[in-house]
Amino acid sequence: MAGSARSAWGNLGWPSAAAELRLPDRAAALPVTDTSLLPYGNGRSYGDVCLNPGGSLLQMRGLDRFIAFDAETGVLVCEAGVLLADILALIVPRGWFLPVTPGTRFVSVGGAIANDVHGKNHHGAGSFGAHVRGFELLRSDGSRRRCSPTENADWFAASIGGLGLTGVITQATLQLRRIAGNSIAVRNQRFVGLDEFFAINARAEIEHEYAVAWIDCLAGTPRGVLMAGDHADETIAAPRGGKNVPLTPPLSLINKASLHAFNAAYYGKPWPGGWPTEQTVHYQPYFYPLDAIGNWNRIYGPRGFYQYQSVVPQAAAREATGEMLAAIAASGQGSFLAVLKTLGAQSSPGLLSFPMAGTTLALDFPNRGAPTLKLFERLDAIVRAASGRLYAAKDARMPGAMFRETYPGWQAFQSFVDPKFSSGFWRRVMEK
Repeated sequence: MAGSARSAWGNLGWPSAAAELRLPDRAAALPVTDTSLLPYGNGRSYGDVCLNPGGSLLQMRGLDRFIAFDAETGVLVCEAGVLLADILALIVPRGWFLPVTPGTRFVSVGGAIANDVHGKNHHGAGSFGAHVRGFELLRSDGSRRRCSPTENADWFAASIGGLGLTGVITQATLQLRRIAGNSIAVRNQRFVGLDEFFAINARAEIEHEYAVAWIDCLAGTPRGVLMAGDHADETIAAPRGGKNVPLTPPLSLINKASLHAFNAAYYGKPWPGGWPTEQTVHYQPYFYPLDAIGNWNRIYGPRGFYQYQSVVPQAAAREATGEMLAAIAASGQGSFLAVLKTLGAQSSPGLLSFPMAGTTLALDFPNRGAPTLKLFERLDAIVRAASGRLYAAKDARMPGAMFRETYPGWQAFQSFVDPKFSSGFWRRVMEK
């Protein structure tokens, strides 16, 4: 199918591919093409890691079948195009939950593995790849490898966080975690200043399974709300269908004035009576607040937006995070849903996995062109000085030198890249 119109979630206007191809089922051979290939799941990566300009995208959503589910052990086998939303619909009523989930449930299993996504419980559970028991990897030469921590373990490590470049993951086996109900008991606590955040977050990670903070990135003194949570045994009706952004406005709706107004309202009194100290909610609004707004990425207008997500080691976290927030506040640019959390010491299984023990800050920025890119250069310098790195799944402009410096596993990884596979991201960061 020529004339692809696929895009990344950031809507930055890049061409996605010269053609789209489809894998009809997991037993099929890869389509024959003269161009490079890249698996494409549900397009929720923000930048060009899911795009292949000049090449072909291999549509994976057709591989959307469940193969086996053991309701006693919580072991699930499914095809790689299955969405996390589909898995949750199947398993939550049966008393199981994803062991790790990112901030949207509309990502494919293959995409979650290829980006080794992480969630609000990294301090206890590690990344998504730590709960993958195995998968099948289809290469362009027609070979199929069963990969697990004990079988083809080197290919297992290369493909988890491998950005879809080692071949096509056709199916995967996941270990789920048991729950008693579909609700989350949440404890909210406002904070002012990073010292207070780190203090209450440390306690929250000891006492709760999940912890994440919203932070006002434009405030002179950083302030925010820490939301710690645990699975509860209460069963709550799912939220009704959310709203949808029907079209892209001619200008971004996110600007300095709207950000200041939103942040003040969110920190102050989002509900009558202010922030409730404790509440029990359905799991969806806690884990996936933006999923309630269909096509929310359109609010940034026709120029799209960038997400900048970094992680810095804990020893440098207080200083580096403060410097980044100060630079963002001084620029007048920022995000209405800025996320601050810490990542635990669990080793991620992938050669190119993003998580490291430290603090991660994720923010969305309307694409304002040169001023936005100049801000990113300043943030890059802070992250590199702190021996941190950026998240490839969210990246759209990281210099190649920074990638190669901060992901030392890239040299070993190169030998696992399928010779027929490539992406816009990979070509960009491999440029000298």
